[in-house]
Amino acid sequence: MAKRATEQWEYHTIRPPRGSTKKESIDPVNDLNDLGEDGWELVATIEYVGGGTKYLVFKRPAWRDDDDSDE
Repeated sequence: MAKRATEQWEYHTIRPPRGSTKKESIDPVNDLNDLGEDGWELVATIEYVGGGTKYLVFKRPAWRDDDDSDE
């Protein structure tokens, strides 16, 4: 059962970690590196209306079994 990439994507979001004041983000470099190792790529940020980042949006190719093909 070989796996192959399709033209489809899967998505993942994280919230930037906040410091004790809950107003300033803590550098998420470790989380970003872990996600990158798993094939995730940062593609967008979702912002609060008043400013600041609410979510980081990642995507990577979806994998499926060749047996699941609709072709």
